[in-house]
Amino acid sequence: MLKKDSQDWLKVGAAVAVGAVIAYGIVKATRKKKVKNTEKALEVLEKEGLLNDELKNRLTKPKSSSFWPTVTQRLLILGLALAKDKIYNELFSGNTEQQAVEKDK
Repeated sequence: MLKKDSQDWLKVGAAVAVGAVIAYGIVKATRKKKVKNTEKALEVLEKEGLLNDELKNRLTKPKSSSFWPTVTQRLLILGLALAKDKIYNELFSGNTEQQAVEKDK
C-alpha cells in the first residue's frame, strides 16, 4: 500500500514540476519580448533626441505588483455594491410604504 501511495505522490509531484517548468518558460519568454520592445523604444527615442534620464528610468524601472491595491479595489467595489443594494431597497420599499399610507387615508 505504501508503494502504491508513493507512486501517486510521484505522479502528482511530476505534474506540479512540469507545470512549474512550463509557467517559468512562459514568463521568461514574455519577459524577453518586453525587454526587447523597451530597448527598441529607447533606441527610437534616443535617435529622435527625446530621451532624458527621467524617461529612461520610467521605461527601464521594473514594475512591481502589490497585493494591497487589489484588495482596496475589491473593498471599494464591495462597498459600492452594498450601498447600491441599500439605496435600491430604500427606494423601492419607501415607495410602497408611502403608497400604503396614502391608501389608508
